[in-house]
Amino acid sequence: MKKYNIALIKGDGIGPEIIDEATKVLDAVGACEGIEFSYQEVLMGGCAYDAVGDPLPQETIDVSLASDAVLFGAIGGEKWDTLPREKRPESGLLRFRKELGVFANLRPTNVYDEMVNASSLKPEIVKGVDLMVVRELIGGIYFGEPKGRDENRGWNTMVYTRPEIERIAHVAFKIAMERSKKVCSVDKANVLDVSQLWREVVIEVSQEYPEVALTHMYVDNAAMQLIRDPKQFDVILTGNIFGDILSDEASMLSGSIGLLPSASVGAKIGVYEPIHGSAPDIAGMGIANPIATVASASMMLRYALGENSAADRIDAGIKETLAQGYRTRDMAAYDAKVICTTSQMGSMIAQMAVEWKA
Repeated sequence: MKKYNIALIKGDGIGPEIIDEATKVLDAVGACEGIEFSYQEVLMGGCAYDAVGDPLPQETIDVSLASDAVLFGAIGGEKWDTLPREKRPESGLLRFRKELGVFANLRPTNVYDEMVNASSLKPEIVKGVDLMVVRELIGGIYFGEPKGRDENRGWNTMVYTRPEIERIAHVAFKIAMERSKKVCSVDKANVLDVSQLWREVVIEVSQEYPEVALTHMYVDNAAMQLIRDPKQFDVILTGNIFGDILSDEASMLSGSIGLLPSASVGAKIGVYEPIHGSAPDIAGMGIANPIATVASASMMLRYALGENSAADRIDAGIKETLAQGYRTRDMAAYDAKVICTTSQMGSMIAQMAVEWKA
């Protein structure tokens, strides 16, 4: 039996509920695939500040780096919004990404056939959408120096170095080689010097992947094209702030932010988490949608552990659960046959995953 050590960061709000469902599914699938998971829970976010006065305790960094992967729920809430910036949950998350060196954020957008009517766009526009945003995560304007503000001005600096661009470009091209062999690099090279360097380096890296077709698009056009014709995209490669915006836009093609996972990976470790927030307004009510977190666990199996069969089993379990009409409250308006609690949805996915036959 294969054994893996997983760091669990449940976080705030609905984080504990959705992580519990993800581990439920992991354990069920592990029993089928001969895999044993050992979990160690650590703190980050508002709960960490309440416990130890720091949104990112050193123990969380140490345990995460010593694990095979990190499964993360969500952090934040109005309760901590009045804290000094460095004490807020979001500051802990930024430090966490930097400390772990997770420079590549992978955010897939897949529109399930069963949920095609949930999108705000016409079914013929979104049916069959399957794209991956590869976002550089620990550079760019969020981390550039100098930054600051005075009474009349605020300033931030967008900086990218050649090595930072090279490493994220390699991630995108390698992923494209396993998909449809298309990369669209998104920048603002008509205005920004940093984007001109970005484009030059991406072109250089592309020469190592002659099978992959590379195109370029300005970010404002990309935002429009994601709505006009999202199926034209396979892998979108972009920087931190552009990727932050475009991946949230892409997420809404699916109709529910509760459906989509993400991975943040680096040379040492990967962090797997849903793209949504902590939703403190529904915490503890048992109505949160756990699918994005369960799908993040599938990405963990695939990208961190190389357990593709187990990941396929989870993906099939999600799809079959939706096909049979099981919905949490956020999806209730779309062909629902059974409205599930958070726990019921997790249990149903686990059951469908166990029963799946390749």
